[in-house]
Amino acid sequence: MFPTTFPAPIVPAADSVPALRWGIIAPGGIAATFAAAVQAHTHQQLVAVASRSLDRAQDFANTWGIAKAYGDYAELLANPDIDAVYIAAQQHVHLDLALQAIAAGKHILVEKPFAMNGAEAREIVAAARAAGTLAMEAMWTRYLPQTSVISQLIADGVLGDIQLVTADHGQNMPDGHRVRSLESGGGALLDLGIYPIAFASQILGTPTAIHNVGSLIETGVDGQSLLTFSYASRAQAQLNTTLLARTPITASIAGTDALLQVGGAFFTPSSMTLSQPGFNGESIHWADESGIVAHRGLSYQATALAGYVAAGLTESPVHSLDETVAILDTIDSARWQLGYRFESEK
Repeated sequence: MFPTTFPAPIVPAADSVPALRWGIIAPGGIAATFAAAVQAHTHQQLVAVASRSLDRAQDFANTWGIAKAYGDYAELLANPDIDAVYIAAQQHVHLDLALQAIAAGKHILVEKPFAMNGAEAREIVAAARAAGTLAMEAMWTRYLPQTSVISQLIADGVLGDIQLVTADHGQNMPDGHRVRSLESGGGALLDLGIYPIAFASQILGTPTAIHNVGSLIETGVDGQSLLTFSYASRAQAQLNTTLLARTPITASIAGTDALLQVGGAFFTPSSMTLSQPGFNGESIHWADESGIVAHRGLSYQATALAGYVAAGLTESPVHSLDETVAILDTIDSARWQLGYRFESEK
């Protein structure tokens, strides 16, 4: 039966989990966004920051009221008073930093993409599982209220048999941006396309076939991709990503009993419309009314991680390490179809 209302989101309250003591590695733009979100909307404690430049770390610490600043990552990791580390560096150093943090006994939240490719991700996962520490990709969309609503709709069978998932993410990234850098492991797929691909993975799992039509830019990284995924259920996903132009950044799930459309930007706190399958069918609407907007939504993943640690978990139940690896394997396949391989993959 078509519902008259959406289910209520199920997300942990910020004060329902213990306050972990966090260190931040690499105080760049996303680290500042994370710090602002955590301080505004969680009870988590930011106690240390490390950069390769002590001055840069100190400036960040002064801005965000963080007690300790280090000019060396190893010094932060040696601090026994730090429970968890947010690794905000570029992806080409995620493997090394994650392994160092795990060896130091820290729980880790690694900015997406978790690693450069599936092989590196497997190495991080193996180390974390052997050490018994929690490792989690900062796929923050999975922890938003709307994602809880989507999961409930699917579990309740409201959409029927899912036939097609669509999603896009395109931004016009300027010359010189790190996303255009081959040395940093850039490209649209790893930095932008990971959101549509993770959305499809949440709904349909791992594809059985991946077809990519796209192109590389002058730096050698992928500039844009049009992706078609097939699944054992006979469902399909149609996804696109580009670093050459702004796109609507919306998503949809089409089932036999209903269509769910997620407004742009779909990976941030947004809105949704659920429509009956008929062309002129009834629709109902939902909007995030939490007051946590845009990238302040990064706060949810910090609260979630602290809750998982308190529960004795070593990975996220809504974005498992196996899924994290599988998504990177999918991106590997899509990249390779365009001829974009890292030196270690040649």
